[in-house]
Amino acid sequence: MPLTEPHDDHLPQEDPVAVDGAVGDPDIGDTPADSGGDPPVEPEPTLPEPVRQRIVALTATVLPTLPADEVPVPLRRVAKFAPNRRARLGAPAIAAQLTADPLFRQRVTARVLADAGDLGAAVVEGTAPAAADPVEVAALAYLARPRGWRELIDASGAAVRAEADSAVVAELVREAEQRATRAEHDRAVARVEAEKLRDELARVREELGQLREESRQLARTLRETQARERKATEVLATERGRAARASADVDAELRRARARLAEAEAAAGVARASAKEARSVDDARLWLLLETIGQAAVGLRRELALDPVDKLPADFVADAFAEQPGTAPAGPAARARDTDDPARLDQLLALPRAHLVVDGYNVTKRGFGEMSLEQQRKRLITGLGGIAAQTGDEVTVVFDGAERMHGLPPAPRGVRVLFSRKGETADELIRRLVRAEPAGRPVVVVSSDREVADGVRRHGAYPLGADSLLRRLARS
Repeated sequence: MPLTEPHDDHLPQEDPVAVDGAVGDPDIGDTPADSGGDPPVEPEPTLPEPVRQRIVALTATVLPTLPADEVPVPLRRVAKFAPNRRARLGAPAIAAQLTADPLFRQRVTARVLADAGDLGAAVVEGTAPAAADPVEVAALAYLARPRGWRELIDASGAAVRAEADSAVVAELVREAEQRATRAEHDRAVARVEAEKLRDELARVREELGQLREESRQLARTLRETQARERKATEVLATERGRAARASADVDAELRRARARLAEAEAAAGVARASAKEARSVDDARLWLLLETIGQAAVGLRRELALDPVDKLPADFVADAFAEQPGTAPAGPAARARDTDDPARLDQLLALPRAHLVVDGYNVTKRGFGEMSLEQQRKRLITGLGGIAAQTGDEVTVVFDGAERMHGLPPAPRGVRVLFSRKGETADELIRRLVRAEPAGRPVVVVSSDREVADGVRRHGAYPLGADSLLRRLARS
C-alpha cells in the first residue's frame, strides 16, 4: 500500500518531480535524458503495512532531534508529542510529509542511517544481509532510496507475505492439534464417566438390596409396635380412671384451700385496718409537730420584727466589694464536706435555698479553654442560667478582672455575675461571698483550685471540682 493514507489529502504537497531532481534520487538518475522533456517520475510503491509502520516509527524517533527550522510546519506540533503518542497520533501527517517532501525525507534518512550502523551502510550499497529483518531493510531502503530500492521493498513484501502465510499455516496446524487434543481428552473423560456410571449402578443395586432388607425389618418392627400400642391403650385407659379419681381428690383439696384463703384474707383486712388506724395516729402527731414548729417560726419572726428582704447576702458583698470586719464564721464543721462525686452537685443543689458560687475562669479554661475569654464567659453564664431556671437556686459566678468588662450581655434570670476589683483576685471575692452567708445555709463553691477549696471549707461551704459542673452543663 502507499505510504500515505486517503485522509491525509489535505496536507500540503510538493512537486515530487522537482524535489526528487533536486536531491538526486537514484531512480531518477537511471532514466534516459534524451527524451526531450522532464524525466518520468515513477509512482510511489505500494508498501506492506509492517514496512509503512516501521518507516513512521523511525521518522517519529528522529523527529525531535531535528533543528526546529528543519521540521516541516505540519509536523512541528507532532514533534512535541510524547514518544508513545508521536507515531500513533502523528502517523498520517508523517507519512504524507515523507511522500511530499524529499528534502525532509533526506534529513530523516541521514539520522536513521547513522543510528542503523552496518545495516544502514549495507542498504545504501543496495544489498540486504541475509540475517537482517526484511521489514527493517525495506524501511531503510524506502528512506535512503539506493539503486534497486524498489526491488528491496518488493522482496520485503514477499517475505512479509510469506511470514504471514506461514503464521496462518502454523495457526491452522496449532488449531488442528488443539482440536485433536481436546477430542482425545473428551474421549478419556467419557471413558472415566462411563466407569463412574458403572460403579454408581453397582452401588445403587447394592443399596436397593439393603433397602429391601430394611423394608422387611421395618414391617416386622411395625407389627411389634402395633402390638405394644394395643397394650399401651389398655394401660392408658386404666391410668385415666386413676387420674379421674385423683382429680376429684384435688378438687376437694382446692375447695378447702380456698376456704382457708378467704379466712386469711379476712384476717389480713382486719390487720390492714388496724395498721391504717395506727398510721393515722402517727400522721396526726407528725402534723401537729410540724404545725407547732411553723407557728413557733412565725411567732419568732413576728417577735423579732423581721420583714421580708429584697437583697441577699451576696448582693451586699457585690455592692460593698470590701471586707466586713468582725464577720466570724459559725459552725463550719457542720456544713463542710469534701467530695469528688459528680452526683454530689445535684444533691447539694436540691437542698432548700442553696447558693451556687462558681470560680469562672477556673471552670472555663478547664472545659473550653480553646475559646476566647469573651466566648468562655458567655458559654458559662448561659449554662448557669439553665441550672438556675431548673433548680430555682441562687447562682453567682466570679471572674478575675481589674474592672468590669464592657459589652457583656445581660445575665440570665437568677445568675449574678461579679468581677474582682483591681488588686483583688476572684479567690478572695469568693471567700468574701462565703463568709457573708448565714450559718446553716448550703453554699456550694465550684473550683479546682485547692487553695480556694480549703479556704471555703473552713467557712462551712461545700467545695466541688470544676469537672462536676462541666459534666452537669454537658448533660443539660
